[in-house]
Amino acid sequence: MKEKRILYVSSEVVPYLAENEVSLMSYDVPKMINDQGGQIRIFMPRYGNINERRHQLHEVIRLSGMNLVVNDLDMPLIIKVASIPKERIQVYFIDNDEYFKRKATFADEEGVMYPDNDERSIFFAKGVVETVKKLNWVPDIIHVHGWMAAMLPVYMKHYYKNEALFSDTKIVTSVYGQSFDNTLDIEMINKVKFDDVPHEAIADLETPNYENIMKTSILHSDGVIIASPNVSSSLTKFIESSGKPFLPFTAKEGFAEAYTNFYKNEVL
Repeated sequence: MKEKRILYVSSEVVPYLAENEVSLMSYDVPKMINDQGGQIRIFMPRYGNINERRHQLHEVIRLSGMNLVVNDLDMPLIIKVASIPKERIQVYFIDNDEYFKRKATFADEEGVMYPDNDERSIFFAKGVVETVKKLNWVPDIIHVHGWMAAMLPVYMKHYYKNEALFSDTKIVTSVYGQSFDNTLDIEMINKVKFDDVPHEAIADLETPNYENIMKTSILHSDGVIIASPNVSSSLTKFIESSGKPFLPFTAKEGFAEAYTNFYKNEVL
């Protein structure tokens, strides 16, 4: 994968958040490609529970300052950056006081999901693409991890479909075990349709539960990786019947070779 450019877009990444299957793989996979001589960037939300001083985040003024429209509201985009110690890997953080200042990731102290998680995911998707455009850094592959990042394939295939910068960019979605119950805001589908995404492309979002959000991401991807042994049988069957190239679950000991071959042989 030498010289290949891969953009990793994730809900969670260690060392900035606690270890779980998403945050660990969102570190291990980029590190693996970085070690092979690939060029990588990582994007994640700047949640309020990330310690900016400890991790030495700083705002990138030249990238910040634009407004993104979410459901007809202008929301300021702030970009921060940090480097993972010892790895020389840059991580970009998508920030907005309204969406990400609260001191937790997806749910409050009672475990209740934030009511605007749907809008946060839309803002995150748009924020990543707009920042990459400003960087003028053209990824060969965009690899998505975690449901908060799952709207990015949708926006790439519809809202940004005429961006020449991404004309050859392929999208891979990693699918993990279910990470929340119930649904996001039932109006989510209308908020995405506000951006001229056709209803039939996102019909599953009429019920925006975890599985349907991931199905929507899968349908807009060029390749799919089953990244957890805990993916439901119904979602696994959906992936297998989607017609998309997919990689079955691979244990950590063998993921480097499997992921590299999948990138080279099935996606690029």
